[in-house]
Amino acid sequence: MKTLARALGFGLAGLAQAASVATPWSGQPLWWLQLISLAALAWQLDTLRERAQPRPAWRSAALHAWLFSTAWLCGTFWWLFVSMHTYGGLPAPLAAIAVLALSAALSLYYAAAAAFYVAFAPVRRTGAVLLFAAGWTFAELLRNSLFTGFPWGAGGYAHVDGPLAAYAPWLGVYGVGAVAAAIAALAAAALRAPRGGTRAMELGLALVFLAVPALIAAVRGAPDEAARSRGRLEVALLQGNIPQDEKFIPGGGVATALQWYGEQLQRATAPLVITPETALPLLPPQLPPGYLDALAARYASSTQTAIVGLPLGDGGVYTNTVLGFGPGRSTPYRYDKHHLVPFGEFVPRLFRWFTDLMNIPLGDFQSGGLAQPPLVWKGQRIAPNICYEDLFGDEIGANFRDEAQAPTVLLNVSNIAWFGDTVAIDQHLAISRMRALEFQRPMVRATNTGATAVIDHRGRVTQALPRLTRGVLVATVEGRAGLTPYAFWVSRFGLWPLWGLALATMAAALFAAQRRAGRAAPRG
Repeated sequence: MKTLARALGFGLAGLAQAASVATPWSGQPLWWLQLISLAALAWQLDTLRERAQPRPAWRSAALHAWLFSTAWLCGTFWWLFVSMHTYGGLPAPLAAIAVLALSAALSLYYAAAAAFYVAFAPVRRTGAVLLFAAGWTFAELLRNSLFTGFPWGAGGYAHVDGPLAAYAPWLGVYGVGAVAAAIAALAAAALRAPRGGTRAMELGLALVFLAVPALIAAVRGAPDEAARSRGRLEVALLQGNIPQDEKFIPGGGVATALQWYGEQLQRATAPLVITPETALPLLPPQLPPGYLDALAARYASSTQTAIVGLPLGDGGVYTNTVLGFGPGRSTPYRYDKHHLVPFGEFVPRLFRWFTDLMNIPLGDFQSGGLAQPPLVWKGQRIAPNICYEDLFGDEIGANFRDEAQAPTVLLNVSNIAWFGDTVAIDQHLAISRMRALEFQRPMVRATNTGATAVIDHRGRVTQALPRLTRGVLVATVEGRAGLTPYAFWVSRFGLWPLWGLALATMAAALFAAQRRAGRAAPRG
């Protein structure tokens, strides 16, 4: 019974972690809930670490952390079921098993980190806190990187509105997550400590971690040189709200999309007009005769530019692309999606049988290059990313290697109608807000069903359309110049500094544990 209660506790803490990024009832992040959830994990791991044998505690730690993470990840991206079953046609039991299998596989990273922590945590609480934060960060980085990465719902995204948001321009989302893990571990250690000076000191350190960024934000805001204004630009963001089950049906969603987007692109008056991802859901040869030519001619003879999402390709090689039409261009601006979605845009080896069970159009895309040139217009350098590409801040950071050519505005075009009216929309908005905080750049979002919005360089949503409505958001975005500390180091080294710190901390703990074991061994 005690084991079952402990397993249930880990599972509930994991579900709280999922809710912290975007709550199911409001869609808002709850930074304090993420800290409580992680503190519960740390507290339970410390309980296992201190308990007696017979069974090695690290095995229980791995199992229970795996339960925590599986509950967390299932609670985070359960909406994949909607895409696979409702729109992909996969039988419901198989879709549910697929979501569970993905969550369970990704949870192995966190299980391994927990096992390492319980097996090798230093005796001193400060060292144990650092090891917990390092292990958590290492697992998050693994989820970001291995097998093309799927870091949706990383813990740091819960802090776009909290005091730890001030760390984002310095450390990025995984650095924010590391600080949150250290605070959670400190709080857990303080609760376990006897009343008195030790408990007060550990609680005090946790409060310092929270108070310092709040103080920085109050006194200076973000690094001043990373927020220089580059002027304002009016944009028109088109949200077609084409249902996913109609989007690729000729005479249905295809005809609606071509007509509505065509009309809006013709009548728009804003200097920059933007459609969502694959707003035109056909390859150019499949479009009505003269459709693209008329669009190009309309903007070539105007003082406006349009960014239009559509697939391109022939001969079996396809790209998920946005084209930019405007005056003075002999050929359209072009951005090809770099980071493709497994199963949706390319099929991993040995998994063709799985994708053949679903009805997913436009599969097997070719990846575009990293750090493609921005669209330069009206004094702004606009860097597009498509759909879940904005999950990968290190890849967006590659655009900031040359400050003189760095983007002044970030742009995300998406179609997450695949996931219906779910919390995926709110989670994706939080992801874009974190990118704005990290680089101190506004993020403009044009989506099919939501969230179509303008986010300023402080990560605040300034204007947005209601989700699941058809409309045009006319708004003003203020471009920014300069480099945040995070933009500086991630553009040059990627996430390797965080990898290095996590690995160095873990190696030091392993070395110290071996020395302790050597001193404790009986001498013959």
